[in-house]
Amino acid sequence: MNITHIEHLGIAVKNIEACLPYYEGILGLKCYNIEVVEDQKVKTAFFKVGQTKIELLEPTSEDSTIAKFIEKKGEGIHHIAFAVPCVQEALDEAASKGVQLIDKAPRGGAEGLNIAFLHPKSTCSVLTELCMEGKK
Repeated sequence: MNITHIEHLGIAVKNIEACLPYYEGILGLKCYNIEVVEDQKVKTAFFKVGQTKIELLEPTSEDSTIAKFIEKKGEGIHHIAFAVPCVQEALDEAASKGVQLIDKAPRGGAEGLNIAFLHPKSTCSVLTELCMEGKK
């Protein structure tokens, strides 16, 4: 798999607005984008740290995967996202090596990225996202 860099770290939070003072006021990061991804039932906020981003994930519905994650594990790191030149090729390679896929094909994500997830059962218990490199 041709990973070029860590695209972002996803952090599950109950309330983005309550977290902004820490990320902006204490860490000095600038939130440059807040958006709702309707089909994933999540509100996201992004901060840049060098080439890598921090993505805060707030559930917009009690039945969203982020709400379930927070209920089960509490707030905290949800996933790591790696940038790849082609998400489908990376998925095909992972599948050929026996990795359990959550997504068999790329789908739309925040910031207009094509994304796909690998199942934590095959990735040392870390939910892994693949993102199309070169976007934002």
